[in-house]
Amino acid sequence: MESTIFETNRPAARIVEESLADTKHAVFWTEDIQASAARYPIVDGDLRADDVVVGGGYAGLWTAIKLKTEHPERRVVLLEAKRVGWAASGRNGGFCEASITHGEPNAESRWPDEVGTLKRLGYENLDAIERFVTEHGLDVEFERTGQLSVANEPYQADWVTEEEGDADTVVLTAEEVRQRLHSPTFLGGTFHPRENANVHPAKLAAELARHAASIGVELYENSRVTGLEGDAGAPIHLQTPRGTITAERAALCTNIFPSLLKRYAFHTVPVYDYVLMTEPLTDEQLASIGWEGREGVADMANQFHYFRLTGDNRILWGGYDAVYHVGGRIKAEYEDRMESHRKLASHFFTTFPQLAGVKFSHRWAGVIDTSTRFCAFFGQAFGGRVQYVAGFTGLGVGATHFAADVIVDRLEGRSTERTELQMVREMPLPFPPEPAASIGINLTRWSLDRADHNHGKRNVLLKTLDALGLGFDS
Repeated sequence: MESTIFETNRPAARIVEESLADTKHAVFWTEDIQASAARYPIVDGDLRADDVVVGGGYAGLWTAIKLKTEHPERRVVLLEAKRVGWAASGRNGGFCEASITHGEPNAESRWPDEVGTLKRLGYENLDAIERFVTEHGLDVEFERTGQLSVANEPYQADWVTEEEGDADTVVLTAEEVRQRLHSPTFLGGTFHPRENANVHPAKLAAELARHAASIGVELYENSRVTGLEGDAGAPIHLQTPRGTITAERAALCTNIFPSLLKRYAFHTVPVYDYVLMTEPLTDEQLASIGWEGREGVADMANQFHYFRLTGDNRILWGGYDAVYHVGGRIKAEYEDRMESHRKLASHFFTTFPQLAGVKFSHRWAGVIDTSTRFCAFFGQAFGGRVQYVAGFTGLGVGATHFAADVIVDRLEGRSTERTELQMVREMPLPFPPEPAASIGINLTRWSLDRADHNHGKRNVLLKTLDALGLGFDS
């Protein structure tokens, strides 16, 4: 097996250890808005609503806004188990991408007849988010910077040379990539000018909540829904510890957390993703790497890194490790994994040796709701009066907006271009129960790592998964 650039060009151990010596185990984004973030009341007593949304992340917030905007006369209630935006929506990398299918290759392998439509809808979706942010003056540090994909290995550079450039894809040589962002590891790449916007994740959640409240959505925090009851012809009842909410319709947007609809219990698994944030770069440090276009960046490996600049010129550096724990458990202690953060720090200084001496101010982790098709799926119950979405697999910042449009269309009983997509109508295969889930997931992770160490060549397991429509290449 071949070594990767991150193994052959490791920085000195001292550089890595010093960079992490004073790092705070906390989410930079949520800490950044802690003093200004609004708080919302706890459900205290029974409520009657027209529409109830469960989940105070992006999917739930967009859905509540769209429901209330379409029907201002209706009572729309949003219920959040902890605080608005505290989970994936407040701790992700802040890449708001156009793709609603976790990349075009994923769409090509699953819905080849709809690739063009899905791509167009993805761009329209990102354009709609940008318009909304601008029209309503949301302070979310929105920057439509585009996406830079970089090759770190010769076989990845070969992939680049096979790409065909067009209005949406600019093919770059090693020198052209380094003119944008200087690293000795970059051997080529592609730039997608319309594909990505950078945002401040926690500000986006907080500002969506503020806007929702301003138009009359009733938001409740620390109000975990413990049960859901109903049938096709009767009101829906949602239990919380301090009251029951009765509604005509419900949208369930709980991400990786257990579905209130038991039929979807095995359709997602939790995978932990790890992130580092540097201190703000000095002008000299920033000049040493260029990055004047402030593009969002990811490399082309199966186990890939993603990185971007913040508003105050910190570098967010995340990815690579994606850790599944036996039994699919979600625990706060899983977020503190120094093995992953040391690995990330080492890879950072391999990529940017000129930044030796930079410190990481924050380290954290979050749970990704992975589905077997690696993008969102849609479910329903009680004659369509309960709608459900999950499975964003780490690309939900933009795709949640599209999902909210689908949910509202379906709650309204509308047949639209969105609702008729195979992607929307088809359900992915569920994951198997334990111990098969752990065996399969970890064997797949091992195989992806092997491919990264073998010129990208996929073994029999990965080829079989590809043939079954369960393959994954990022």
